[in-house]
Amino acid sequence: MKDETLRLRDGRELAYVEYGDPDGSPVMLFHGNPSSRLSWGLIPGSPFRPHLRLIAPDRPGFGRSDFQPGRQLLDWSDDVSELADALGLNRFAVLGVSGGGPATLACARQIPERLAAVGIVSSPCPTDVPGVTDKMSRTNRTLFFLARHAPSLIRLNMALLAYLARRDRLVERLVYKMADVDKLKAERPEIRGYLATGFAEALRQGGAGSAHELVINHGRPWGFALEDIEIGVHLWQGEEDPSVPPAMGRYLAQAIPNCKATFIPGAGHLWIVDHVGEVLDALVPEHEDD
Repeated sequence: MKDETLRLRDGRELAYVEYGDPDGSPVMLFHGNPSSRLSWGLIPGSPFRPHLRLIAPDRPGFGRSDFQPGRQLLDWSDDVSELADALGLNRFAVLGVSGGGPATLACARQIPERLAAVGIVSSPCPTDVPGVTDKMSRTNRTLFFLARHAPSLIRLNMALLAYLARRDRLVERLVYKMADVDKLKAERPEIRGYLATGFAEALRQGGAGSAHELVINHGRPWGFALEDIEIGVHLWQGEEDPSVPPAMGRYLAQAIPNCKATFIPGAGHLWIVDHVGEVLDALVPEHEDD
C-alpha cells in the first residue's frame, strides 16, 4: 500500500492510496459516505488484481483530504483530473460505491474522454425522484430529508457519528439498522474491522465533510442530467438493500442512456465486500490495455 497526498492547485491537500500492480491498468476507487481511501485495502480477500493499479482518493473533508467549503457535486471531477495528471494517467476507469456513486457519475458527465470504464455499486440517485425512497430505511430517509430542509441538523448528526467512531461505537449503531443479510455479514470479525476502520478514518476530521456531501448529494440538484451522460455505465444493485433501495438503481438504469445494470437477488448494501473482485474484472477485463 502506498499512502500519499497531493497538493492541488487551490492549495488543498488530497489524500490517496495506491493498491495492486503499479504497472497495471489504472482504476480510481471512490469510497462511500462515511468511508475512506483505507477501506479498500481492508476488504476480505483483498480486491487486488495482478492487472490493475488501484488508486483510492479521499474526497474533500474525508480522511486526510482537506475540506472544501462550497463544494458542489461536479467539482469532484476537477480533483480527479488533477490527481490523474499528477500520476501521469491519460485514461483510467472509475468505480464508486454507495455515496461514491454520485461522484462517479459526475466524472462520467464531466470528463468522459478520460474514462476507460465507469462502474457504480449501490449508488443513490437524485432523491427528488418520486417513489425512490419509499422502501428506504427510516434512518436514511430522515437524513435525506434533513439534507434538503435542515442541513444544520445534518452537521450535528455527523459530528455525533464522528464522536462515536472515535470510540469504536459507530459500527453497532449503524449495523442494527441494516438488512438482515448485511447484519449477518457484519458478524464476521473481518467485516467489522473493515467497517470500523473505514468509519473512523472517514470522520477523523469530524463530520463536516460527510455532512456537506450528504447535502450536495441529497439536498440539492446535482447540476447535470443523467440523460446527458454519454459514456457507458456498469451498475450493480442489491435487491434487499434498504440503505439504497433497488428503486434507485432502477431509476439510474433507466435514466442513463447506456447503462448495463445487474440487480442481485437477496443482496444487501454490503454485497460489494465479497464481490469487489468480480466487479473489477467486469469493469476492466484482464486482456484490456491501459
